[in-house]
Amino acid sequence: MRERSPETLIVALADQFDLGFVRIAHEVGVTGFCLTGNGPDVLIKALELVMLGENVLPYAVLRSIMDAAPQKLEQPVQDNTPEPNPSDLEECKLSARETQILGCLREGAPNKLIARKFDVTEATVKVHVKAILRKIGAANRTQAAMWASQRLPRTGVSDLNV
Repeated sequence: MRERSPETLIVALADQFDLGFVRIAHEVGVTGFCLTGNGPDVLIKALELVMLGENVLPYAVLRSIMDAAPQKLEQPVQDNTPEPNPSDLEECKLSARETQILGCLREGAPNKLIARKFDVTEATVKVHVKAILRKIGAANRTQAAMWASQRLPRTGVSDLNV
């Protein structure tokens, strides 16, 4: 499949995944792994994330990876990555829509208002916000707004009136 259509997004759907399969599948281009036992809402969200360029992995598989990896007790469990520089905006690979939504977050707009502005559902906005948080390394909307205020160009006028 990958040879015929390299741009195709591939998601594996199964009752369970073992770590060996996940490794091999990821190497050949599978970007999402979904369990059949999850409800339709979870499957839809996972597919939306994959379509946004995210990798999706069930927590059970992640847990087995974490259990298999030796941990050093003296290391705190936290993200120690440095805060990105303003030049890191391009490196975050935000889509045009993610950049627009990040601008709305900077202005303090709630998901409902953002959804109305772009004529999408609130669930779609939530998916974009989660992708933005992951890409820029923010833990929440407030951190994302602060990050955006330092890196996104100001338009001068708020255009959130709907």
